[in-house]
Amino acid sequence: MSSEKPSIVFVHGLWADGSCFNKVAAPLIAEGYEVFSSQHSLDTLEGDVAMVTQTLEKASGPVLLVGHSYGGTLITAAGIHEKVAGLVYISALAPDEEETSQSQQEKFPQTEIFQHIALDAGRLWIADGGISFFCGDLPEDEQKLVQATQLSAAASLFSEKIDGTAWRTKPSHYILAKNDQTVHPDLERSAAERMGATVTELESSHVPMVSQPDAVLEVVKTAAAAL
Repeated sequence: MSSEKPSIVFVHGLWADGSCFNKVAAPLIAEGYEVFSSQHSLDTLEGDVAMVTQTLEKASGPVLLVGHSYGGTLITAAGIHEKVAGLVYISALAPDEEETSQSQQEKFPQTEIFQHIALDAGRLWIADGGISFFCGDLPEDEQKLVQATQLSAAASLFSEKIDGTAWRTKPSHYILAKNDQTVHPDLERSAAERMGATVTELESSHVPMVSQPDAVLEVVKTAAAAL
């Protein structure tokens, strides 16, 4: 890897694992970037932040952290690490010091996905009929695959709190998904504005790294080049 390129660490959100970034990670690897994708359990916020930290510590150079959805909460906390040089948020939460993921969301209208979430033994799932509110701009066969391979998440994740607000001190980019029905676009816009992020708006569902990977790739490369 060229010493001029930062390492890039991807951080997934709910109902997904690190492979959700494959369409963006593959071309970055081909261009010589060192790339990692955190594989965290979605069991506890503290445990997930610890896994993101372990992953970024494997990087050989300064790190650009890229977080999607709940992954934005994780990079907000883990991003205070000294190796982290910058942040990219993708349709993501980014709670402030006194907020949790839940309390940040409660300040904005509820999105459609919340009518299609099943709670089973303390874990959250996207119920049948709800996947279109998560990734509705994907072809039907890809939506079915997302539904079939989803990871459940502990219901307590959004009410837990851990210290760290990296966007207050690290340069940030934000990809705002204008057609998002999972994280409200108004929340995304507010989060981006208060962190002073460089904003890119896309006509996208909640998962632009899957539905519009080329656009996401350009933002990541721009953020990396600025470090």
